[in-house]
Formats: sequence, structure tokens, C-alpha cells
Amino acid sequence: MLKEGERAPEFTLPDDTGKDRSLTDFLSSGVTVLYFYPADFTPGCTRQACAMRDLQTDIESAKLRVVGISPQSPRSHAKFRAKYRLPYPLLSDQHKEVIKMYGVNGPLGLGVRRATFLIDGSRRIRDAIRADFLVGRHTDFVRKAVMLRAPTY
Repeated sequence: MLKEGERAPEFTLPDDTGKDRSLTDFLSSGVTVLYFYPADFTPGCTRQACAMRDLQTDIESAKLRVVGISPQSPRSHAKFRAKYRLPYPLLSDQHKEVIKMYGVNGPLGLGVRRATFLIDGSRRIRDAIRADFLVGRHTDFVRKAVMLRAPTY
């Protein structure tokens, strides 16, 4: 898995609408929380996606953006996004090329590790976490990123 301080590899993948999106596109709007998850509609992944959704107001206030990646098709992502009203894009990595670039391919090449990266505008990884079964650790990771970036008044 890529570590803090490393440069995040550039990629282009189709989103849930079928449109190609690149890391550079997302970073042009600011710091990005890029999270990898095993599969749409599974209990842990649904809980993680909805937790990100529920933090969206705070995420936007901190000028962060969220992007999810898993190996399901754009069509599956579109259904998942619609069912759970997810306000952020989901990218389809059906050949697991980006998943492998970020070092989050599952053991023996099976599945996907649950990992979250905080990537700045210069494509540097500022923080990262991998916790396959402890979904709450990913939510805490995002809360911490929000807290550190929240504007002070």
C-alpha cells in the first residue's frame, strides 16, 4: 500500500455515469479523500459509503472531496449511488489496475483491501489508512482530515 509522503499515481477511470475521470480532475478542486472498497451493496461497504455521505457537509466545509473506487461496473455504481443517495462519484476499476497501483489488491490477488488516502493538490499522499474490517476507522480518518482542514473563525 502506498504510504504517507509518496506521490499518488495518476489514473483515469469511468465514473458511475460512464464518464472518464482522472485524479488530476478531482485534485483541481482541492484535497481529495480517495477510498477503495471491495464491493457495492455489501454490508461493510454500504456502511462506509453512507458514513461518507453523512459527513458530506463537514467534508465540503473543509474544502475536501470524496471519491470511491471498487471493481464493480459503472452501472452497479450508479444503482448503489442512487439507492443510498451518495453525493460523491464512484469510479469503476474492473481490471483492478488502479487498485494494484495503490497497493490495495487483496491477498493472493483476490478482492480489494479497504483503504483510504488523503491526497493533496501536488499528488502527495498526506495520510493513509488500511482497515479491512474496521469500517469505523475510515470514518474516523475522514473526521480527522475534516478537523485538520476546517476553517477557523
